[in-house]
Amino acid sequence: MIKLDSISKIYFLSKIRVLALQKISLAINGGEFVAIMGPSGSGKSTLMNIMGCLDKPTQGSYRLEGTVVSKMGDKQLAKIRNEKIGFVFQTFNLLSYVNVLENVELPMIYGRVSLKERKRIALESIKKVGLAHRVTHKPNELSGGERQRVAIARALVRHPSIILADEPTGNLDSKSGAKIMSIFQSLNQQGITIMLVTHEMDIAQYARRIIHLKDGLMVSDEENKDSLRIPDQPENIFSRRKANDY
Repeated sequence: MIKLDSISKIYFLSKIRVLALQKISLAINGGEFVAIMGPSGSGKSTLMNIMGCLDKPTQGSYRLEGTVVSKMGDKQLAKIRNEKIGFVFQTFNLLSYVNVLENVELPMIYGRVSLKERKRIALESIKKVGLAHRVTHKPNELSGGERQRVAIARALVRHPSIILADEPTGNLDSKSGAKIMSIFQSLNQQGITIMLVTHEMDIAQYARRIIHLKDGLMVSDEENKDSLRIPDQPENIFSRRKANDY
């Protein structure tokens, strides 16, 4: 699904040349759950941005589902992002002045989906993350864990084949973080490829494969044979409102 071949990224800050990524090559198959780890400045967010078509490599080739996207223009990249990739960020990136339903609808507005269809799909996605009772609430009326579940619901509405999550539990307590990870695991069990950036080993342990970066280099890429497994079945995780109401 994802194939990076000798990807490098160079930034220029004033007259300073910053080599953020150095000849990264890796392949990720559909249906994998991969964690990308590394200290601050290691290049993990830069790598995530390139894989999410939010940024372009300076050198190298990036293929997404067989299509070379590393040389695409901004409009083509925007189309790829809207159709194939769902994003979840540490800071949630919700609009404070609209409610849950309207936040989740946003990607479909850009995709020119009809109002009736937008509401149907958004409600379906919100139900999947156990927040059907919160559709009229605004973000400041929700807990941190609930806000992140709204962000996940928003990422799902375009039926992406890949979800990219950048430090999705960074602003949550450990209990809420574990529940967010259970949702990601359930989505992965349903066939969605999950790419997760984190600096927390206990969060990375939910993934089945862990990649370590340091100073823009990939220093390890290993299968996680002891990945943490959530005991709930996928069909039950989203259905128990009280258990998930944190």
